[in-house]
Amino acid sequence: MGLAYSAAVRNLLFVKRFPVNAMNNSAIEKVLLARKAAARMVARWRSEQNGSSLIEFALVLPVMLLVMTGIFSFSMAFYRQEQLTQAVGAGGQYLQQIRTSTTDPCKDTFNAITSAAPALTSSSIALTLTMGSTSVTAQSCAGDQTDLTQGGNVTVAATYPCTITAYKYTFGSTCTLYAKVTEYEY
Repeated sequence: MGLAYSAAVRNLLFVKRFPVNAMNNSAIEKVLLARKAAARMVARWRSEQNGSSLIEFALVLPVMLLVMTGIFSFSMAFYRQEQLTQAVGAGGQYLQQIRTSTTDPCKDTFNAITSAAPALTSSSIALTLTMGSTSVTAQSCAGDQTDLTQGGNVTVAATYPCTITAYKYTFGSTCTLYAKVTEYEY
């Protein structure tokens, strides 16, 4: 580098940081090379997008996990609804089969429902039997077997409470799952 260039560099770049008399030409050249290299690195970092996908992923990940957890919570409620529906169907079919031999139709139906749906808490299942024109909401109804008439229909209905939660947040109030089946005898 020429002497005129070095003097210009001293006057423009380093007057505020270093006294002009304290630097010689080789020191100025080294500082200029370091600055050029740093400027090239900064320009390269600004033009490249290597880390941008990682930053985008870090921003999107919490939202994506929240949505996935919500989907899993709703699928668990849907699974319990399917369990309840199939169990009520099994309970209605069982009651239809034992219609003439049972002494406690509610207890026998409730036992059939709870054995068909082991994933559900049996104490939370509310059972309603409609035998002909008589409706009974209980887990035991000894003596009501007289309402099971030959050729009559039997309706078995059950409710089960559910809550949809994700990360200790409950979506809405508690929901109630409901299933109903009517069995006809011909």
